[in-house]
Amino acid sequence: MKRHGRPRAIVTDGLRSYTAAMKEIGNAEDQEMGRWVNNRAENSHQPFRRWERAMLRFRRMKTLQKFASVHGAVHNHFNQERHLTSREIYKANRSAALAEWQSLMA
Repeated sequence: MKRHGRPRAIVTDGLRSYTAAMKEIGNAEDQEMGRWVNNRAENSHQPFRRWERAMLRFRRMKTLQKFASVHGAVHNHFNQERHLTSREIYKANRSAALAEWQSLMA
């Protein structure tokens, strides 16, 4: 808030605790609630929720930490964000990542 200033509106769902918290910090008049208003905020959380759902399968914190440490490196290596590049560039990047991965595993 220091950098960008006070928001014009804060979008939340209809949960009553949000309204109570907004009143307490003094910006309840900036709160927007509606049936489809919160879609943009909810969609931004989807990758995190997908990851969180996969993590529920782990019974022990140690196995979760082992998986997460390896998964982060591998996922960042192969996640090319296909929608941002053309097909040719995507295929070249994917082939380069796979070749590098195979050389690391050899």
